[in-house]
Amino acid sequence: MENILSVRGLKVDIPLAAGTLHAVRGIDFEVRRGETLCVVGESGSGKSLTSLAIMGLLPKQAQRSADRLDFAGVDLQHASNRDMRKLRGDRISMIFQEPMTSLNPAYTIGDQLTEALLLHRKVGKAAARNRAIELLEKVGITAAASRMKQYPHQLSGGLRQRVMIAMALMCEPDLIIADEPTTALDVTIQAQILRLLKDLQRELNMAMILITHDLGVVARVADKVAIMYAGEMVEAGTVNEVFTEPRHPYTRGLLRCIPVPGRTKAGEHLGSIPGIVPSLIGNMPGCAFRSRCDEAIPACAADIPKRLSSSGHLYRCVHDYGPLSSLSSSSGLQAKSGEA
Repeated sequence: MENILSVRGLKVDIPLAAGTLHAVRGIDFEVRRGETLCVVGESGSGKSLTSLAIMGLLPKQAQRSADRLDFAGVDLQHASNRDMRKLRGDRISMIFQEPMTSLNPAYTIGDQLTEALLLHRKVGKAAARNRAIELLEKVGITAAASRMKQYPHQLSGGLRQRVMIAMALMCEPDLIIADEPTTALDVTIQAQILRLLKDLQRELNMAMILITHDLGVVARVADKVAIMYAGEMVEAGTVNEVFTEPRHPYTRGLLRCIPVPGRTKAGEHLGSIPGIVPSLIGNMPGCAFRSRCDEAIPACAADIPKRLSSSGHLYRCVHDYGPLSSLSSSSGLQAKSGEA
């Protein structure tokens, strides 16, 4: 299966008065057509900036660099603004993090849905409107034709999120980036949105990058998972590899924070990770997690090379951990990818 997106050595630096903020620090990953990559990490780890770097939507002061940033044969690193405008909304689409503010309050839902199709395809307004109504119905919005005349403030958060998904799918993109698409939605709506995304992905054979901090979501939808911490990708592999044999202390700490069905008793304390993410301003030699790691040793202050197992499981740690036995048999973390 072909790679639709290949990223090598991606960096995002932001000059500040106090120094340069190294927000994304040399990450590598690939996404194949029809595959779901989940990017996981706590707030401030660089997940959203990574997606904005791919889309070419970084703030003006941010500086992007990469050894390779290839989308289906297109060099995104050197693509002009005009070339990126041709790609965005057509072959690459993004569902932004906050549905309450991602839609323009001054335009109707119909105007915002049809804009991308009219821009990227040689179709008339009637055809664009029919396509928008079709997608609104596909994402589960009733009375779709009447919704076209409504403004964002007339829709609930769940409906706005569905509109955002429909908007991202208008041109049937090759890659869709979903930046925490279920934020601020209740649990029932979250499950519906995730199931909808997976169904549409299978139908259209799209690649998907799903950014989240919810490992339960990852277990249900991911083919591969990448764990980010302090701007670095500290671990990456298939969802089963990362969940059953986590090789980085940060990944292991995240997994210990999850209640295990059938094992975690009511009222029992869950695991936690002490401390906070360090400042990313200036140089940061060694492992950024060592100040929060119970197993840190002097070698952690030196450069940490990437390690790759025979199966392709990548991680950055001086330790060599085995399976995380306390979680390896958890049914909640062993769901097959694609089960939403």
